[in-house]
Amino acid sequence: MRVRDSEWQRKGATLSDKTARKEFGLTPDEIVNAIRAGKLQYRDGAMHGNPFLRLLRREVEAMVRKEHGDAFLKDQQVKTELAHVNRDIKRLKTQLATLEDRRAMLIAQLAQ
Repeated sequence: MRVRDSEWQRKGATLSDKTARKEFGLTPDEIVNAIRAGKLQYRDGAMHGNPFLRLLRREVEAMVRKEHGDAFLKDQQVKTELAHVNRDIKRLKTQLATLEDRRAMLIAQLAQ
């Protein structure tokens, strides 16, 4: 296997076109134009019968940095990480509430 091919296999090295649009604020036209211009490599993918394009994260980041600036890229990355943190906090709060209810039930059983 070539070194370039291994990048396509590495976890986190690729992202879908939909994720690139969401994380970096790109439009579908920007992605297609970059592919046609040779700035982005892609591979076809499909999930549950829905087609998508797999892109290399480093190339998408380089393109965004070049076209929109480093500050824009950093801002988008911070917004994305904040969304992940908020989602994790919400999930953990739900788990905590469930565990507290379970604890209360167990304490009540002990009191009987």
